[in-house]
Amino acid sequence: MPELPEVEVIARGLNASVTGRTIESVEVPGLTRLSESEETLVPKVLGRTVTRVRRRAKVLLVELDNGSTLAFHLKMTGRVVHGPRRAAEKHDRILFHLDDGSLLSFADMRKFGYVRCFGPGELDCWDFLCKAGPEPLETAPELLAERVTGRNCAIKALLLNQSVVAGVGNIYADESLFRAGINPETRGSRVGRERAVKLFTELRAVLEQAIAENGSSISDYVNAHGDAGAFQNSFNVYGRKGQPCKRCGGTLRAVTVAGRTSTFCPQCQRRR
Repeated sequence: MPELPEVEVIARGLNASVTGRTIESVEVPGLTRLSESEETLVPKVLGRTVTRVRRRAKVLLVELDNGSTLAFHLKMTGRVVHGPRRAAEKHDRILFHLDDGSLLSFADMRKFGYVRCFGPGELDCWDFLCKAGPEPLETAPELLAERVTGRNCAIKALLLNQSVVAGVGNIYADESLFRAGINPETRGSRVGRERAVKLFTELRAVLEQAIAENGSSISDYVNAHGDAGAFQNSFNVYGRKGQPCKRCGGTLRAVTVAGRTSTFCPQCQRRR
């Protein structure tokens, strides 16, 4: 599933290439089940001009000149790509034909993602985003540390909890815990403030590095122009169960925390 860095990379790419472009027509090969219906969505966007593209949590937000916002949640296999106009392809769900002859497409092979259009002021009332926690790139590590210390829950589960901190998924939780030297099963109440601050400092560094490297491409993710990411080449632990730790040479192990596989080094990340 695309996490904060991947959606941020897409948002930045689209903001540079589609801002100022007007939606001339819309083609709908087949929207996903959770998407807004074609009948209500299309009239909201026809003739509208893109004013900005941004991200909140793991959601891609395309703002329009009438105050409406197109919201894309990519889930596991969703893609939003801007490029030359072309015919609809197998997994395309909706195609926005722009006034310069280009195409903004939303494709989703597994159909778990969705697109919805919120009218002026409606996005602020969307329950999904209202429950999202603070942004880790915009919030001081000291403030984020306060949200996990004292919690009687595994620190990995707290990182994955979108109401605790927004946008973090399995990849970046594992990588930041490794850099901070914290075992994923350690309870928040046993992490301590100093180590919690270090954790969120490392989380920010991991996210910023991933954004700089165009995100992580493991199976389906591509950026706004169809290019793969490169941060997967920098993984220390994620997906490396049974391989040697890059820091100490020990064998990496995996456990299940909050229903997700968590890979760690038992030497560098001792449980407390």
